[in-house]
Amino acid sequence: MSDNLRSKFLDVYQILKSELMNDPAFDGIDISRKWVDHAFNDFYLVFLMQEQDNPGEKLSRGISVLDSYKLLKDGKELTDDEIFLASALGWCIEWLHSYFLFLGEILEKRHTIRDRPLWFKDPKIRMMGTNGGIILRHQIQRVLKKHFRNKKYYVELLDLFNEVEFQTAYGQLNDLLTTLEEEKDLSKYSLDLHCRIVQYKTASYSFYPSVACALLMSEENLEDHLDAKSILIDIGNYFQIQVDYLNCFGDPENGKTGTDIEEFKCSWLVVKALELCNDEQKKVLHENYGKQDPACVARVKELYNELNLQGAFVEYEIQSYVRLTTSIDAYPSAAVQAILKSFLAKVYKRA
Repeated sequence: MSDNLRSKFLDVYQILKSELMNDPAFDGIDISRKWVDHAFNDFYLVFLMQEQDNPGEKLSRGISVLDSYKLLKDGKELTDDEIFLASALGWCIEWLHSYFLFLGEILEKRHTIRDRPLWFKDPKIRMMGTNGGIILRHQIQRVLKKHFRNKKYYVELLDLFNEVEFQTAYGQLNDLLTTLEEEKDLSKYSLDLHCRIVQYKTASYSFYPSVACALLMSEENLEDHLDAKSILIDIGNYFQIQVDYLNCFGDPENGKTGTDIEEFKCSWLVVKALELCNDEQKKVLHENYGKQDPACVARVKELYNELNLQGAFVEYEIQSYVRLTTSIDAYPSAAVQAILKSFLAKVYKRA
């Protein structure tokens, strides 16, 4: 994306935020308006700008609506109205993503994430942030109503956002249920369970909504592009497995390591390890996985190396790339094909 389009995308944020600040609900209650202004401008926007997995991906979900729509227009210059509408939908996606992250940090009882303090530990936010997150979530519907109500694809937009939210909440539920402290049991972990969690919690909303919004703006029928949806969800699956891998083997200086082992996550690495382990190695895994003790974490990582999970991931990555590129090359629409290739290029071999 050009710097000019990115700048216009950020400008639209200020317009949408101004619409919220001028809502009659805040009339005569300056303390509410000031708090929401701080939350949206000084905190939530900064949160969105920092939460991406590397600096080149900041706000990537939202900006991808603009990128995808421009490809569907065969690269033609977009009008100011088209830029505004695509950017507004992009911000709705970013806010939905942010809403999920805010709630997830509480539900998953984390202490830090990527070496930054949790949002609800900010002394100016704390648990009030839950209300801010709810306002953020409902601002999506207000933006859609104000700017898209007269579009013939308005109902499809509402259905898209509602379905994405439900599927992600369902995926979050499955993720939470597998990590209950009193019910820790590695025997219930499997590749099938991991796939189901990932498909709903991450894959369904990471890439597809951005493309679906662009398709709807182009007055395309989403039912005609179900294969594109499947490919994008497949890319989302690959993306999450890559995140699981980097959580353990990533470069700490790039913020790529995490705490999946300590948090007893149903990670691709642990389910792959269970698949490859002999009985003795399984015992080691059962005794050490999900423990906060650094020695236990180190023993799990040592076992991962014994099982050559880095090699298993490389093999998975190659197979995924071949499968995905084959599916993309067979797609009948050249414009959609270009969109799919752009998404795959963003995540393939991400360091």
